Amino acid sequence: MKPLRIIDGDATSPQAKGPKIIAHLCNDLGGWGKGFVLAVSKRWPEPEAAYRGWHRGRSGNDFGLGAVQVVRVKPDTWVANMVGQRGTRTGSGGPPIRYDAVERCLGALAGHAEALGAGVHMPRIGCGLAGGKWSRIEPLITDALCARDVEVTVYDHA
Repeated sequence: MKPLRIIDGDATSPQAKGPKIIAHLCNDLGGWGKGFVLAVSKRWPEPEAAYRGWHRGRSGNDFGLGAVQVVRVKPDTWVANMVGQRGTRTGSGGPPIRYDAVERCLGALAGHAEALGAGVHMPRIGCGLAGGKWSRIEPLITDALCARDVEVTVYDHA
């Protein structure tokens, strides 16, 4: 089992050699425009375009809670758009985070990371606009990725 590393830095600029997947959470409404996705879009246009197209074509594809879309942005770097939140606002159903969907996303992400021989890099997913608690997210990451010997680095933006 690989240990989870938490470092200061920018998850859109992974501090590692070799293949890398930058993972983040998306909502199930097709909305892209706040939080970490702004940093992703500033660096690469492909993940946003792919996510919007994936959402538009949702009647004929797997778009929905728990789904993962992996988009290549450089020869050795991919961005994983993971649908882990219902909507964008806290309401009667609580915050947008859906831990069961995050768990499914991370399981699928592990398969992609293994297939690509890639490490995973991410902010503290689900803990910003999604309203999640790191104490619930961290064990999901550890069980889904670290337990499968996938190297995971979490970035705290300084």
